[in-house]
Amino acid sequence: MRNKLLSDFRKELQINEQVYEKHRTWLGDLSNKKVLDLGCYAGNHLSLYLAENAKSYLGIDLSDKAIGQLNERLKDLPSAKAEAVDFLSPEFKETDFDVIYAYGVLHHFESLDLLFGKLKEKLAKDGKLISYDPLKTSWPLRIIRGIYRPFQSDADWEWPFSKKTVRRFHNEFKVVERRAILGSSKWAFFLNILPMGATKKMNYIKKLHQKDWEQSKTSDRHLYKCMHLTMFMEQNA
Repeated sequence: MRNKLLSDFRKELQINEQVYEKHRTWLGDLSNKKVLDLGCYAGNHLSLYLAENAKSYLGIDLSDKAIGQLNERLKDLPSAKAEAVDFLSPEFKETDFDVIYAYGVLHHFESLDLLFGKLKEKLAKDGKLISYDPLKTSWPLRIIRGIYRPFQSDADWEWPFSKKTVRRFHNEFKVVERRAILGSSKWAFFLNILPMGATKKMNYIKKLHQKDWEQSKTSDRHLYKCMHLTMFMEQNA
């Protein structure tokens, strides 16, 4: 129920498209880039975009079935392939990726030390890391997540980012840009009980969303009120 409400809300505000467009901007020209699509399952929204535009593309996931489906989608792209492999496993030997794209993935790694070590090992010297993950950085968020957590199918293997986790990313990598969503705007659900016209209501919600989007770029205080965070990072010199 909660996921459907959030999905409908994001769709109405075109939040997902705004995030994807920002990711395409961060990715830049991929024609000479080696790209890793980390934890991509059978393909995320930008998987084919990455595969079609990169010099070489590798999608990895733990699911054999999902990777089989992705390889079927990639069959006409000679420079693209997908493999069922554990990112942390020594069996995964590929390195020097110019881009690691991790959409909804990094919060599934319990050990940050192992994750950071492997990301640095796999990224090229000037490599980019683009992420998108949920946050648990305010008491309202913790309460909300606590209520719906018993109904989550992935509750045992997800660790939404805490303030400490966000700070670790800033310490381990150069955070070039970041944006967050569903901060002030997440409370817009309650506007439905007010006697307000639909157009006026939507315009107000859009303003709240844009405030989240812009202020989270530089303000930790505003960032930590949000539900999801996306970051563009580079290897530290």
